[in-house]
Amino acid sequence: MATVGSAPSSARPLALLLLALAAHGGAALVAPPSYCKLSRSPHLTPLRGGSGAQRLSGEQVKSKLLELGQEHLFEGLSEDQQEGLLSQAVELNSQLPGGLEGYVSSARRLLRESAEGVNPFDGFAPSVPTGEVLDPEAPEYIQMEAAGQQELKHAGFVLVAGGLGERLGYDGIKVSLPLYEAERRCFLHLYISHILDMQRRGGGGPIPLAIMTSGDTHDLTVALLAENANFGMEKDQITVMRQNKVPALVDARARFAASGGLIDTKPHGHGDVHTLMHQHGVVKAWAGMGVKWVVFFQDTNSLIFRSLPAILGVSATRQFDVNSVCVPRTPGEAVGGICRLEHPDGRRYTVNVEYNQLDPLLRSSEGFGGGDVAGESGYSPFPGNINILVFGLDRYQRVLQDTGGRMSEFVNPKYADGSKTAFKKPARLECMMQDFPLLLPPDASVGFTQLDRWLCFSPVKNRLADAAAKAASGLPPECAGTAEADAMRMNARILSMSGVSIPLEGSRGTYGGVPLSFPPLVMLLPSFGTGLTDINSRIGPDADVEVSGRSALLLEGEVNVEGRLHLDGALEIRAVSGASVTVRSLTVRNDGWAVRAATQQEQDDDEMVRMRGYKVDKKETRVFVFDTPGEFVIDE
Repeated sequence: MATVGSAPSSARPLALLLLALAAHGGAALVAPPSYCKLSRSPHLTPLRGGSGAQRLSGEQVKSKLLELGQEHLFEGLSEDQQEGLLSQAVELNSQLPGGLEGYVSSARRLLRESAEGVNPFDGFAPSVPTGEVLDPEAPEYIQMEAAGQQELKHAGFVLVAGGLGERLGYDGIKVSLPLYEAERRCFLHLYISHILDMQRRGGGGPIPLAIMTSGDTHDLTVALLAENANFGMEKDQITVMRQNKVPALVDARARFAASGGLIDTKPHGHGDVHTLMHQHGVVKAWAGMGVKWVVFFQDTNSLIFRSLPAILGVSATRQFDVNSVCVPRTPGEAVGGICRLEHPDGRRYTVNVEYNQLDPLLRSSEGFGGGDVAGESGYSPFPGNINILVFGLDRYQRVLQDTGGRMSEFVNPKYADGSKTAFKKPARLECMMQDFPLLLPPDASVGFTQLDRWLCFSPVKNRLADAAAKAASGLPPECAGTAEADAMRMNARILSMSGVSIPLEGSRGTYGGVPLSFPPLVMLLPSFGTGLTDINSRIGPDADVEVSGRSALLLEGEVNVEGRLHLDGALEIRAVSGASVTVRSLTVRNDGWAVRAATQQEQDDDEMVRMRGYKVDKKETRVFVFDTPGEFVIDE
């Protein structure tokens, strides 16, 4: 595993991407590669940043800083402190595409345009972009999934995993959180298991995974993988890329903030993932492996893998260079909308427009003068962005080569006064991964795939107290409890679509102020199947399967139901790789599992319980474990 995430996106100011719709300069700061003890990937050859010139010496970078108006950095420094500052500046200059000069140049231009109130959308006419709206119960969905199954062996996956769990009430990295309270496999384990299931079904070679970490999460992510043998992946399948920070700015002259004799730095945004993919040669290496599609996904949204085969099918069928996965968007909702923007000078983009900019953009146009309002469907005609992206690798690689991996940036200064020269607190340039289409030429094919939320989107974003406040305000709580309940409901719904008699409602309760509705506690682990067709194939055409509302069902591995399975309680069937289990006749009735409010002591003792406010009591469970390869039958 080669080790070479990201800060959460924030709503942008009115200048959405001030530079993005024109020329752009400096971009991401990335760390030089380091390699964990698991292995060293032979295919990574990091490309240095800067201007492509030779690495500067300390004296050369000092001259550069003085040229850029950064003389204040040296005031009052001892000789040792100055040496430390220059050492840091040398690294910054080598790691920033465009170097320090490019970063300062971009910052000054963006800050000038911000102060002048430049509207990046001036002259652009919005329209509804091209895309596919998929209904999982329609024949077209199965057709797209079948097309996508053929593309799985040509996919590579990129996990943006730079976040700590502090906002969630968890002391650790977010990818180490479990999705289920009763089956505590962490998100990273589940994601890798899904990729391995796709790899097995695709019939090709290893499917690669790249993970973008931050300085806060890098070592913990590497350790999590090392301690768990990469969750079954081969060592050279995984590349871990560390994102570092960019200089903070104190005023409109783009002077760097400093403290303790060093330049203060801040996160640059998750758009750095594209810069990292280029600078460390990952895209080039993947092209050599036969990868055709690059799938970007987020750290705590487990639902997306169920629909990825169909999404890949859309990309392949429509030959999209960029395919944004979307959900129906309610007007005014704090979710960006995918828009097609056209300018009389020939510029054309299909790109995410942040929710706080969508309404004024639409109101200023001829075709949408009413602003951000619902269409005939009751939703906005502009689908809601959830930051799941599928890129065609060929176009992706060419654009990265042409741009040097530089992402379009924006700045969001908080001005100290009306002069707009000083800031209340240091600012920095930022970039977002979903803005990559702004780098594409007009002939690029950019579209979207829209799915209902239950099939693709339920992230963990908030700690329990914050989730309760959101719920009280009528907003989605988006916490550990809602993610778990939504995953179980999706699993139950897919079983229902496969012919299983199962309700979608089981129990209700309010936990830590968050109202939750649980279906039967259904956990379909990745090895049971990823796509809808995979799971449907596990339930035979003559199967008679009934699951009561109070039941819990866990299925892992190659478990096929061909006959009668009636469940009123809790049942686990687990099969290791190489074991094939056929259920011909099985009736289970027991006390089962129950969701209940957790005691204060239980919350104090277990932060996974504390994050949820509830606990799953496993009163009685029927368990079948097949831990050796072979063919087995359950017939009682």
